[in-house]
Amino acid sequence: MPTIGATEFKAKCLTLLDDVKRKRHELIVTKRGKPVAKLVPIEDDKRPLFGRMKGTVEIVGDIFSTGEKWNADAD
Repeated sequence: MPTIGATEFKAKCLTLLDDVKRKRHELIVTKRGKPVAKLVPIEDDKRPLFGRMKGTVEIVGDIFSTGEKWNADAD
């Protein structure tokens, strides 16, 4: 994984951000030779707004029941 010193990162920050986004690679930023941060591309969520949660919920049991037993013919 490519590494870059903090001083160089500071000088080239905007260019490096564009490179990480475009090339989809990670970058380690070091300070005095020790890693201090990792720059990673963010994952774009291309799913549509409607239907986004499809398949994430499981219905167990009767969703219309309150659990109460009652007799409609009672006086």
